[in-house]
Amino acid sequence: MGLDAILASLTHLADPFALAIMVLATIVGMIVGALPGLGTVTALAMILPFTFVLEAPQAIGLLLAIYVSSVYGGSIPAILINVPGTPQSAATTFDGYPMARAGHAAEALGWVTVASTFGGIFSMIVLVIAAPQLAAVAVEFGSVETFALIVFSLTTIAWVSAGNPLKGLLAGAFGVVLSTVGVDELSGANRFTFGNFALSAGFHVVPVLIGLFALSEVFMTAGQGVARHGNPIVSTGFKVASFAKWWALKKTVLRSSLIGTFLGVLPGVGATAASLIGYVQARNGSPNKENFGKGEPEGIVASEAANNAVTGGALVPTLSLGIPGDAATAVMLGALVIHGITPGFQLFNRNPELVSFIFVALLVANVMMLIVGAGLAQVFSRVLKLPHALIMGGVVALSLAGSYVIRFSILDVWVAVVAGICGLLLRYANVPLAPIVIGFILGTPLEENLRKSLIVTQMQPLKFLESPIAAGFFALTLIVVCWPLIGKRLAARRKAE
Repeated sequence: MGLDAILASLTHLADPFALAIMVLATIVGMIVGALPGLGTVTALAMILPFTFVLEAPQAIGLLLAIYVSSVYGGSIPAILINVPGTPQSAATTFDGYPMARAGHAAEALGWVTVASTFGGIFSMIVLVIAAPQLAAVAVEFGSVETFALIVFSLTTIAWVSAGNPLKGLLAGAFGVVLSTVGVDELSGANRFTFGNFALSAGFHVVPVLIGLFALSEVFMTAGQGVARHGNPIVSTGFKVASFAKWWALKKTVLRSSLIGTFLGVLPGVGATAASLIGYVQARNGSPNKENFGKGEPEGIVASEAANNAVTGGALVPTLSLGIPGDAATAVMLGALVIHGITPGFQLFNRNPELVSFIFVALLVANVMMLIVGAGLAQVFSRVLKLPHALIMGGVVALSLAGSYVIRFSILDVWVAVVAGICGLLLRYANVPLAPIVIGFILGTPLEENLRKSLIVTQMQPLKFLESPIAAGFFALTLIVVCWPLIGKRLAARRKAE
């Protein structure tokens, strides 16, 4: 980052309106993250339509604040009522709730808040270092190499997003098909419009996101009913442990931050896996492993540092390659595109000021999370006592209104509703939703680069393999697709032996 770009970033953040937006977004993100059943992707999908009236830096700052704070917010109910607000905080319940039951809720909130902030800032530093380096390498990419990269990313995301690789691949392919609806820009032909003129403009990313994540969650909650949990924990405020206690856990914090950042860079892995892996690694290497599950601070720190470190790590491929690191960054990728910003190596060359702003805004978002979390931890715990029907009703109202104001089209409302119903059915079928979103967003560049590549090679696909970079990505794609089958055969052979 150049000095001029950094100064320009600080100028944007010096705007009182921009700072106020980020503070408000931090509060909203924590609340939504703390409400069981919603989560980071739902929070981003709900807030996305409201960014259309903002300038690009303000919209990015708002989304980053929502992203960071909602991941942290899931730890609040995990500690206070033993129900993780987001899947990323599932491991936090193992030691957070026992600590709160023992009368140390304030200390538990202090552990998660500081650990979350450290993990987020650590991953931001990695983002600053790694993203420009990846962008520099990406300059060598032409249409053939870019096509191979997107193919690899789609299969990797689908593979790691579900226990059933076939379902993941089919979900990603379905997302790609959705991106082809509308008028073909090359030939002018209508595709999958079925004679409906309104569909000629194609599907907008926002109604699809809102329906798949926000509305499907509401529909599932309505169908299953919401079990009310008694809450014997009364939050007593916020308390940070002494420096000596934190210093004793320095290795755990650093290890979990590294795990979260690394898994965040890998497309599709996500914060849930990072949190669980960080927790398991901390337990295995701790001299106090017998205390894990009984209110051990090291378990809380390991979980929260890992899941919040994913935020910066997931932005590395998103910004440098245009490949979303997880479902949340897939939503953010859609937001960048809506605001006329195309992620990838050209972003670093053409708009270094915006890149610098993203780095600085991510740092500010983590600091705000620490301040707001410390000041309002007890207040947020009271939000959990609102009637769940009221919460879900508000989600539906915001979702439908947000879908309509995008293009002021009732079709977008119906798209959101239908996407919500489809999302509900897919959830019951244990089909992951994240690959659909990523396939939908990457479908257009996939098709464009395929066509350009065929033109360059004079309609000879085998010439794609003449590029070493493309051949490498195709080889990795083949390994990813075949590895589950290979793993099953190896496991069967070991069992037979």
